[in-house]
Amino acid sequence: MPVTVDKDVCIGCGACTGVCPTGAITLGDDGKAGCDEGTCIDCGACVGTCPVSAISQ
Repeated sequence: MPVTVDKDVCIGCGACTGVCPTGAITLGDDGKAGCDEGTCIDCGACVGTCPVSAISQ
């Protein structure tokens, strides 16, 4: 199952985008992170990188 991003908690820092090996995590037009479920391999790299714990598995 792909990761989920709590957009109410996300601060749009982009830390998660740099560690995603498939590029599934991107910042949207709203400045918040989002996950492309078709590209996500559920590795969890982004989960440990988020400074505000907005991403979960």
